[in-house]
Amino acid sequence: MKLPVEPQIPDLDLPVVPPVAPMLAKAVKGLPKQDGTLYYEPKWDGFRCIVFRDGDEVFLGSRNERPFTRYFPELVEAVRRELPPKCVVDGEIVLIRGQSLDFDALQQRIHPAQSRVRLLAESTPASFVAFDLLAIGADDLMGAPFSERRAGLEEALAGAGRSVRLTPVTRDEVRAAEWFDAFEGAGLDGIVVKPGGQPYTPDKRVMFKVKHERTADCVVAGYREHKSGPVVGSLLLGLYSADGRLHHVGVAASFPMKRRAELVEELAPYRMDDLGEHPWGHWAEVAAGGAEGQRLPGAVSRWNAKKDLSFIPLRPERVVEVAYDHMEGDRFRHTAQFRRWRPDRAPSSCTYEQLERPVSYDLGKILAR
Repeated sequence: MKLPVEPQIPDLDLPVVPPVAPMLAKAVKGLPKQDGTLYYEPKWDGFRCIVFRDGDEVFLGSRNERPFTRYFPELVEAVRRELPPKCVVDGEIVLIRGQSLDFDALQQRIHPAQSRVRLLAESTPASFVAFDLLAIGADDLMGAPFSERRAGLEEALAGAGRSVRLTPVTRDEVRAAEWFDAFEGAGLDGIVVKPGGQPYTPDKRVMFKVKHERTADCVVAGYREHKSGPVVGSLLLGLYSADGRLHHVGVAASFPMKRRAELVEELAPYRMDDLGEHPWGHWAEVAAGGAEGQRLPGAVSRWNAKKDLSFIPLRPERVVEVAYDHMEGDRFRHTAQFRRWRPDRAPSSCTYEQLERPVSYDLGKILAR
């Protein structure tokens, strides 16, 4: 899929102008103890976005420097209605369906056809959840401590409506732990912890994030080669549904280069020459839309049309234990982490039934805090 060329960054009369790389968080195992300075926030699962507004001129900057402006016209209008005339706000573009977030539907919003963009803006409108303030009026706040930026953000969003929302925050470590467990049922994937005295530091991991982690046993049904050569780039993982179909649920990656080469040798006895005999052998014929409710590994990459999503098929006989944070629909939301091979498990036992499902939680109650 060829994505359109993005428009030039507009000439904005703001104290902070794009591009700005967002401040990042490093993963930690548990919630940091409150030391009198920490702020705890829900970790939103969407598209990270820095909003720049200069009057009627609005620019939606993404983390990877591909602007979101053309894909979310409803948010451009919402920013004009609900944010101050001159401001720069960091946050997350999310798509709310019912009581929870829908990341799959959000991904569909990145579409090359302008007619489709307009249709989706009406049928599946997105929202913007704000969690930091980089500039207001003529004031550059990036050097100010987060405690001051948060206070300014609350004031700036006092007139916001239904499309631009303020993320809740707590200084209470016990309440943050409760949020960590409860909010997962609304599609959130953890807690972000921010030191109150920290200035805004672009592209640096100076915050902390705590994410859920669970394990699952999956069938290894193939692998993709690494971009550097004929070694394993990622293992393709599968789970069986109740009707016996093997669904592609994600990948396990992040192996050292030496291990990638070793995996080629370990998996060689399982390689299949005839793709037609493989559970996913027909993916190429249905890559555009999937097969009658079965998730397959060959869909076109919405973010990189040149990315090769072909794979080397393996007999679905090996089982691997992986760690994952949470599910998005019927797949792993993020890349799973290899834990160990499970020769003691039969592939047929790798079903969706083994997965823990979080208790449902109303997203509206989170945003009302």
